[in-house]
Amino acid sequence: MAVQTRRDRWRSGALSTGHLIRSAPLTFLWLAVLLVTTIIQRNLSTQDLDRLLGARSTNIHHLTTDPIQVLVTSLFWIDGAFWLPYLLMFLIFHVPAERWLGSWRWLVVGLSAHVIASYVSEGILALAIRDGVAKTDMVNTLDVGVSYFLAAIVGVLTYRIAYPWRWIYLAGIIIIYGAPLVVDINFTAVGHFTSLLIGLAWYPITRSRRVRPWSPHDVFDYWPLAKWSGTRVRQRNS
Repeated sequence: MAVQTRRDRWRSGALSTGHLIRSAPLTFLWLAVLLVTTIIQRNLSTQDLDRLLGARSTNIHHLTTDPIQVLVTSLFWIDGAFWLPYLLMFLIFHVPAERWLGSWRWLVVGLSAHVIASYVSEGILALAIRDGVAKTDMVNTLDVGVSYFLAAIVGVLTYRIAYPWRWIYLAGIIIIYGAPLVVDINFTAVGHFTSLLIGLAWYPITRSRRVRPWSPHDVFDYWPLAKWSGTRVRQRNS
C-alpha cells in the first residue's frame, strides 16, 4: 500500500509538471536552451567566452551592422554562469504571464521590449559617446541576456493583480527599476526602465484575457503559479 501510494505521488507530480510545461511551452523551451548555453559558457576560457558573447552582443556596432542576428542570438545567452536564478525568475514571472496571455501575446510583449529597449539604451549611449561623456570603445560593450524581455513581462503582469495589491506591486517595480536611474544611470538601467514602461504600455493586449485577478490571499489556498494562470471568466448570456 505504501509503495502504491508513493507511485501515485510520483505519478501525480509528473502529471502536474507535464501540465505546467505544456501551459507555458515557449518559456520552458527557452529555459532549456539557456541551460545548454550556460553549460557551454562554463566550459570556455575567459577569452573564448568574451569573444563568444561579444559576437552576440546588442551593442552599437552590431546594431548598426547585423541587428537581426544579435537581437535574436543575444536572447539565448546570459551574462553570468548561474542558471538557477533564471529558473526561479522564469517560474515567478514568465510562466504565469505566458499562461495568462497565451504564448503569442507573451512573445509580442517581450520581444517588442527587447528590440525597442536595445535601440533606446544603445542610442543614448551613442549620444553620450558623441558628446564625449562616454568612452569611444563602448561601441563594442557587452550587452547580452534576457533582462529587457523579463522587465516587460514584469510590467505587463501588473494588470494580472487585484486591487489594491496592484498599486503596491506597481510602486515596487517602479522603485526597483527606477532607482538605478537615480543612483548610477547607465545604458543598461535605461534599457530596463524602458522595457518596464513598454510592458505597462501593453495594457490593451491584456483586456481580452478575462480572468479573475490574482491576489496574495490566493497563496493560502492554492499553488501561486496555478492561481496566476487562472481560467477564463465565463460570460453569462443576458
